[in-house]
Amino acid sequence: MSVHKLTPLLIDKLDALKHKGALKGQEMVITGLKAGEGKKGPRFFIKGFGGKEFIRMNSNSYLGMSLRKEIIETEEQAARKYGVGPGAVRFISGTYEPHVELERRLANFHNRQSAVIFSSAYSSVLGTLVSLIDKDTVVVSDQLNHNCIINAVRLARPTVKTVYKHSNMTDLEEKIIASRGKGKRVLLVTDGIFSMRGDYAPLDKISEIVENYDYEFPGGITTVVDDSHGIGAFGETGRGTEEYTKATGIDIIVATLGKSLGVNGGYVVADSTIISYLRETAPFYIYSNPITPSEASSAIKAVDILDSEIGRKLLRHLLKMTNRIENGLTDLGYEIIESDHPVVPLMIRDTNKTADLVRFLFEEGIMTTGLNYPVVPKGDEEIRFQISADHTEYDIDYVLEILKKYKEKTV
Repeated sequence: MSVHKLTPLLIDKLDALKHKGALKGQEMVITGLKAGEGKKGPRFFIKGFGGKEFIRMNSNSYLGMSLRKEIIETEEQAARKYGVGPGAVRFISGTYEPHVELERRLANFHNRQSAVIFSSAYSSVLGTLVSLIDKDTVVVSDQLNHNCIINAVRLARPTVKTVYKHSNMTDLEEKIIASRGKGKRVLLVTDGIFSMRGDYAPLDKISEIVENYDYEFPGGITTVVDDSHGIGAFGETGRGTEEYTKATGIDIIVATLGKSLGVNGGYVVADSTIISYLRETAPFYIYSNPITPSEASSAIKAVDILDSEIGRKLLRHLLKMTNRIENGLTDLGYEIIESDHPVVPLMIRDTNKTADLVRFLFEEGIMTTGLNYPVVPKGDEEIRFQISADHTEYDIDYVLEILKKYKEKTV
């Protein structure tokens, strides 16, 4: 097909996305930032808006690690030592000392035997699930799992796939019971933190159910948790949903270096046999360059900070700011989904109203993200606020003041 014939087809598809409200459109370009000073946290500058300062309320950088001086200096030093790129995939000549040390550090942090890093959390999920799912595997998945899990299962094409109602343990148990005799093993996969809502999977209850039925499958039940939004943002020491729920029996944890740890890349922790198998079979590991040695070095520094009193102090402040905005929103009469996690959804439940509030906040110097169908179900339209340890009480109160102003304007 020639390009001039392909182009009208793509235009029609783009128009269809626009009609559904799913077209993302032109991307916002950040041109610089101003470090936090006094009572204010960091401010950002956006292309086309000159020197106007914006508070960033839609970042995954929950601990502000990407802006920490010691992490930036660590990455700069490693870049001078190793260069700015790995130059090859891992099994050829792309494995550097910082990669190995980072994997060791992550395994220790999670109290697991071994770890492997990927170029992103998305590729970590795809590499893990596609490698572990075969014709004898029944996949059991939460209804609201992230797109990476959905696509990984599609790519793996298991003989049997079943989806249980979101965090509904009765339905999960029924789905496992119904899976008996349909496969030799079950792979149960869930998000730890559900990124659109900020709520968490009850991993303690999931583990109990798995333990009760594991013996009924010759290959047992393997539990995989993608806790990319949980690690470094949830739990007393930042070990995520597993720590928060005090769960035991979680076999595999997938997470990211690109959110709370502030760098780039993804990783998997599990027992040594599983990790060795992934190194030999996961195409997203074998055929993709790893993160750079300098990124690995800065990630080690970020884990060290997280796993220290400094990290615990950041986590306490993060929780305090999360509670502050949740209480403020509730006092103003807004509907939210409450959680100790720094994703704070402001439920609007209408596409046009969501877009209007996003525009209003932007005009007042607040960067937010509106989530509409099909990213979220119809009727669940929301603005997703994401709190950071970089935010100050002044920042949170300013956002609440603007939301109060909007509510008064629209009454």
